[in-house]
Amino acid sequence: MPATYEPISTQTLGTAVPTVTFSSIPATYTDLVLVFSGVIGSGVQNMEIRFNGDTTTNYSETRFFGTGSAVSSDRTSSTNQIRVGNIYTSQTTNIIQVMNYANATTFKTVLCRSNNAGAQVSVHSGLWRKTPEAITSILVRPAGGVDFSIGCTFALYGIKAA
Repeated sequence: MPATYEPISTQTLGTAVPTVTFSSIPATYTDLVLVFSGVIGSGVQNMEIRFNGDTTTNYSETRFFGTGSAVSSDRTSSTNQIRVGNIYTSQTTNIIQVMNYANATTFKTVLCRSNNAGAQVSVHSGLWRKTPEAITSILVRPAGGVDFSIGCTFALYGIKAA
């Protein structure tokens, strides 16, 4: 990672789990980057995030997909999470950027790049519209009640001010 990326926490799963949480995130950076690499046991699912335990409908998103032969997009508002990529039974990488996460006076924006070489690439943008507060925890989960598989890795980085 570039010198401006400072590792905050890394998790490699020793057992399959339905969620991964990063808590007590320090407010000492300008932005956050979460890198996921791994698979799920069956099917294709969205990867979702929530901030600070908020399960209300304060989230919205826009998504763009490409398979090499087709493209599509969709938009959702007033949901209880942000979909930040897809997860497959084959290797998937999702890179999630959370801008201005420590600012307690603005809503939070999220950008994600998702890649599975055998299926599709996608770009997701999201907004957390809760009364402005700093992000101190991030919950990540696959949709559909499936688990992240053994060996999945999650690395959370803080971006230093330039």
